[in-house]
Amino acid sequence: MLKSHTCGQLDLHYEGQRVTLAGWVHRRRDHGGLVFIDLRDRAGVTQVVFNPEHAKEAHDTAGDLRNEYVIQVSGVVSRRPSGTENPRLPTGEIEVLADEMVILNAAKTPPFYINEDVEVDESLRLKYRYLDLRRPKMQQIMILRHRVVKFIRDFLDAEGFLEIETPILLKSTPEGARDYLVPSRLYPGSFYALPQSPQQLKQLLMVAGYEKYFQIARCFRDEDLRADRQPEFTQLDLEMSWADEDDILGLIERLFTAMLQAVCPDVRFLSPFPRVTYDDCMLKYGSDKPDLRFGMEIAELNDVFESSEFGVYKSALAEGGCIRGFSAPGCAEYTRRQLDELGELARSFGAKGLVTVALGAPGQKGAPLSDLKLEDVRSAVGRYLTLEQVSEVAQRTGAQMGDLLLMVAGPQEMAANTLGQLRMEMGRRLGLAAPDFLAMAFVVDFPLFEWSKDEGKWEFAHHPFTAPRAQDVHLLDSAPGQVKARHYDIVCNGYELGSGSIRIHNREMQQKIFGLLGYGPEEAQERFGHLLDAFEYGAPPHGGIAPGIDRLVMLLAKAPNIREVIAFPKTQSAMDLMTDSPSPVSEAQLRDLGIQMAVSPVKE
Repeated sequence: MLKSHTCGQLDLHYEGQRVTLAGWVHRRRDHGGLVFIDLRDRAGVTQVVFNPEHAKEAHDTAGDLRNEYVIQVSGVVSRRPSGTENPRLPTGEIEVLADEMVILNAAKTPPFYINEDVEVDESLRLKYRYLDLRRPKMQQIMILRHRVVKFIRDFLDAEGFLEIETPILLKSTPEGARDYLVPSRLYPGSFYALPQSPQQLKQLLMVAGYEKYFQIARCFRDEDLRADRQPEFTQLDLEMSWADEDDILGLIERLFTAMLQAVCPDVRFLSPFPRVTYDDCMLKYGSDKPDLRFGMEIAELNDVFESSEFGVYKSALAEGGCIRGFSAPGCAEYTRRQLDELGELARSFGAKGLVTVALGAPGQKGAPLSDLKLEDVRSAVGRYLTLEQVSEVAQRTGAQMGDLLLMVAGPQEMAANTLGQLRMEMGRRLGLAAPDFLAMAFVVDFPLFEWSKDEGKWEFAHHPFTAPRAQDVHLLDSAPGQVKARHYDIVCNGYELGSGSIRIHNREMQQKIFGLLGYGPEEAQERFGHLLDAFEYGAPPHGGIAPGIDRLVMLLAKAPNIREVIAFPKTQSAMDLMTDSPSPVSEAQLRDLGIQMAVSPVKE
C-alpha cells in the first residue's frame, strides 16, 4: 500500500509515530515559512505541516501544490500547539510534520469546488460525476448506501434467506411499464427485455423449493422520470413460500426497525408501523402513499350539504360525486391573494374551484369553537352556509377558531387527488412534517383491477400475478372492480418505498385473471407459459415484496431526489451527461443486428 494509515484514523494515540499518508489536497495555506495542507481521503482529513527547517526539499515541493493534487506524505504524528486544535475533526488534535512528499498526480482546476459544500448546477455535477462523487458529502451518502445494503444482506441471511441472482436478459412480458428491449444478433428480429423486476423468476424459485429468496436486484423501466424515479434502479427483491401477509409485513417491519437502529440511530420513526387500508388512505389523505408525519385528515361531507342550495355542491352530489375537506391550522388570516393562490393550485390538480372558510374573527384564535358566530365566518360562498353546517365541518375536520377550512366538490378521484395535494402543500407551508422523522406504514387491501378509460377494459392495479382476497373471488365475473387484492405497500413520508403481494400459485386462477385482463388462452400461453406450466408441478403458496433501495437511502440521507444516492444516475430526461448517452451506434453494429433506422437519431 502507498499509505500506512487513512486520513481519518490518526489521533493522540499515534503521537510520535512515523506514518505515510496518501490522498488529495483538500486545502493549502501558506503561513510565511510554514505551509499547511489538509490531506483528504475517503476516511477523513489530516493536517500536514511542511517546515523548511525540518525538511527543506519537501517544503519546496509543497509550494507547487494546488487543490486536488494527489500526493504521498511521510512524517511524524505530532500534537498540535495549544489553541490550534480543531474539535470538528476526529484528527483535530494532531498534525503530521512532513519529512518526505511525492506528487503522484497533478490536477486541473475543477469546474466546481470539491472542498466546499456549495450549491452547484446539477447538470454540471452529472457531467463531472467522478468529481462530484469525490466531495465528502457524496461519499458519506455512498457509504450510507453500502451500510444499508450490507445490513439487509446480513439480516436476511440470519433469517434463512438465500441470495440468488436472476438473469438480466429476459422475455418481454407486460408488467406495468414499457420494457427496455435488447435486439438479438443470433436471432434477427427477436428481442430480449431488461427486467422490470425479477417477478416471475422469483415465483419460479418458489416452485423450485428454495422457500426464502432475496436479491439486491437491478431493474429497468422505460417510463417518464421524476424526482423519485430512474430508468434503472435497485430494489430488495424478496419472496417467501408458506407465507401470508402477516409473515411478510412482520419480516419487513423487523428488518427496517433493526436497520434504522443500527445504521441511523438518530432517526426517529413510528413503531409499530401502522396498517391502513387503501380506501381509508384515499379518503383521509387523498393518496395511497400518505405522509403520516402530520394530521390534517380529509373528511367526507356529503351528508352535511345534502340539502344545500349552493349550485356546485348540488351538482356534485347529483352526479354521484362527493364533497370533502380538511382544516389548515392557524390559517384563518390568509389574505385574498393567498386564498387565490390556493384556488389556482386546486384548479391545476383538476378541481373546478376551492371553497375556503375562515373560522373566527381576528383575535379569536384559540377561542372555543362554541363561541363561533355566523358573522365570524368568512367565505366567498358564505351566503350559502349555515352556522350548523360550518360547525359540523369544523368538528369533522378537527378545526379550531383561527383555522381555515378547505373544501372541494366533484368526482371522487379528482377530489381525493386535489385535497391530497393541497394537504401536502399546506403541510410544507406550515412546517408540520418533521424532517428527522420517518413515518413508515403499510397500506393494505388495494383494488385488484383498475378500469382503463382509454383501453375500455380492466387492467391490473399491481401486476397480473397478485392473488385476490378469498372472500372476493366470487365477484371476479360479476363485479371485478370490487375485488380487493392481497396486495400491500410500505410507504414513508409521502413516498412508496415498496410493493408486494401474495401471489397466485395455481394455473386455473392465473388463467382466470389473464382472461379478465383480455389475454386469451393462446396469448397467455405464449407470454406466460413458463409460469403457467410450472404451477402444474406443485407450486407452494407464496408471496413477497420489493422495497426500493434508492428511495430508502434518499429518505435516510435527507436527499432531495434519488439521483443524489445513485453513483451514476441519468438526468430527468434519461440522459447520461458524463458519457453522453444514449448515443448513435455504427452502421456495422446495426447491420449485425438486422436493424435499419427509420428515423434520424434525436439528441438532447
